[in-house]
Amino acid sequence: MRQISPTELRSSLEAADSKPLLLDVREPQEYAYCRIEGSLHIPMNEVPARLGELDPNREIVVICHHGLRSANIAGYLLRQAFQNVANLSGGIDAWAAQVDPTMPRY
Repeated sequence: MRQISPTELRSSLEAADSKPLLLDVREPQEYAYCRIEGSLHIPMNEVPARLGELDPNREIVVICHHGLRSANIAGYLLRQAFQNVANLSGGIDAWAAQVDPTMPRY
């Protein structure tokens, strides 16, 4: 599974004509507390039932708090024939530390 660092993701979001889908799989209270703007929120346990909302041909970067839950979901998507999936290394916590220091951390 491909890992993407927070700084690599920032560069991708700034430069890409076709931006990746940011799939945030944290719980609702976590997502309400902080998030990367424009991300799609589907809690981890709802992903299998909502798979139809995701385009298997689009680049997807999966996000959670520290990168463990998102790695599980990224692996699941790859097993479901999604081709271009990456895990945000270090999760939203690393994003806040490396890219957006104004973002609340927990």
